Amino acid sequence: MYDIIGKKYLFLGISAVLFIAAVASMGTYGFKEGIDFAGGTSWQVRITENPSAETVGEALKEKFGLQEVIAIPEPTTKSIILRLPELDEVMHADYRATLEKEFGAVEELSYEVIGPAVGNELRQKALWAFLGVLIAISLYIAFAFRHVSRPISSWKYGFVTLATLFHDAVIPLGLVAYLGHTKGVEVNTNIVVAILVIIGFSVHDTIVVFDRIRENLRTEKSSSFSFKDLVNRSMNQTMIRSINTSLTLILTLAALLLFGSTNLFYFVLTILVGVVMGTYSSIFVASPLLVLWNKR
Repeated sequence: MYDIIGKKYLFLGISAVLFIAAVASMGTYGFKEGIDFAGGTSWQVRITENPSAETVGEALKEKFGLQEVIAIPEPTTKSIILRLPELDEVMHADYRATLEKEFGAVEELSYEVIGPAVGNELRQKALWAFLGVLIAISLYIAFAFRHVSRPISSWKYGFVTLATLFHDAVIPLGLVAYLGHTKGVEVNTNIVVAILVIIGFSVHDTIVVFDRIRENLRTEKSSSFSFKDLVNRSMNQTMIRSINTSLTLILTLAALLLFGSTNLFYFVLTILVGVVMGTYSSIFVASPLLVLWNKR
């Protein structure tokens, strides 16, 4: 039997380093908001001469004096997705005329404008959704473990779950902040959905481990048992199942990352990193935190 609890400080130390690095990334770089939150225009076009996305972006920047134009290639449709400031119909026509003059006929696949007021509302709703999910899951776990009172109170299971979920969400967000600085990755509704998916998967894994601890506590016959040994035994009983379950999802996400749409690359990458961290935290973070709390 692998002594996970005996090496708890190593595992918690790894998590602490990653968590601090993620927080530092968010504090240093911040988030590059997409048009969903900041407002702006999303325009997908297919151009006859099939120029590179970078060339199209540079042409618009030079013609209209824009500070930044995000141009994303979409190989599956042989098109380009442009992220631009908010445009009215006259400006929309001018931009299209410029592209046709420079590169030939333009086929418009989609065109969407989101105002700053709508973006601000979406930002607030996304934040409340994130906080609401964390709190609701913690309360549910505290309720589900309400009959467990020895040697850890039920509400402590909920609190530890909240801490691990926060850990699992912050680390991918730190990566997104870094990629926003280096690759221009934007935080949009896709990223919010990715974080909520991560939280849902992570809590599933954590509950499996905690439920085994609960079952072993119920069947423990000795009145003076070692909580540390019981937790370690419970983790070893569920570790292979957790890893195998996660591995199937990781392989699927890896396939999507390699062969899926370019437009969804960072969405899938965020979920992939979150799933790996969620699997790690459910085994090597959540239960060791319970043991440390029991020691105190």
